[in-house]
Amino acid sequence: MKETDQPVARVVNATGDHPVVLICEHASSHIPAAFGGLGLSGEALSSHIAWDPGALETAERLSALLKAPLVHGQVSRLIYDCNRPPEAPGAMPEKSEIYDIPGNRGLDGAERARRVETYYRPFEKLVEETLKGRSGTPVLVTIHSFTPVFDGKKRSVEIGILHDADTRLADALLSVPINYKVQRNQPYGPADGVTHTLQRHALPGGLLNVMIEIRNDLIATPEDCAAVAQTLSSWLERALAELGVSQVGGAVR
Repeated sequence: MKETDQPVARVVNATGDHPVVLICEHASSHIPAAFGGLGLSGEALSSHIAWDPGALETAERLSALLKAPLVHGQVSRLIYDCNRPPEAPGAMPEKSEIYDIPGNRGLDGAERARRVETYYRPFEKLVEETLKGRSGTPVLVTIHSFTPVFDGKKRSVEIGILHDADTRLADALLSVPINYKVQRNQPYGPADGVTHTLQRHALPGGLLNVMIEIRNDLIATPEDCAAVAQTLSSWLERALAELGVSQVGGAVR
């Protein structure tokens, strides 16, 4: 079968000179036609299990405000979740929240390997190339959204600041008050296996990094996305200034 019908990832604002490099792994709900919708209903395919609603538009607006490059996926995380390593069961989930994923049930080693090479490796390579192409030391910031209700439970947190072993940027952000309910490592954290991009692309080189999770009812319209992006822009600039990161070139003094 034809594995993909469009590039699996792309870069926006590639010439942006801000030290921040934005990543949006779950930007798209697109499933290549050859997969037949994975046997799911239209409702499921448009829901948060297939992508992070509002995350891409918010990330694009943030990219424009900061003049920072943005790497984002163009295929649903149900085909391959680019924020999971190949060995993780959740990389090609058989179930997500209340939905069984028939097209992912019982995948053999060959099919899993094919998806890794077709969807994950190109995304991974584009992130690597974008980071290496910076003139100074880059700062990695990933943008995600989460559903207000999960497994029937309401979530009060509005923005989650997630980190793995390196807490520097998370700590700096959390020290700057903003007009949202913000929590550390909520509604997910490292124990949930959600920090793969940080582990893979930031920790080995000691890059400042953070994962920002936004409750998706706060970015449900273009106006919402613009407002949240404006908040994130000033928030990141203040936090980076606290850490001695210059606006252009990414030098950490």
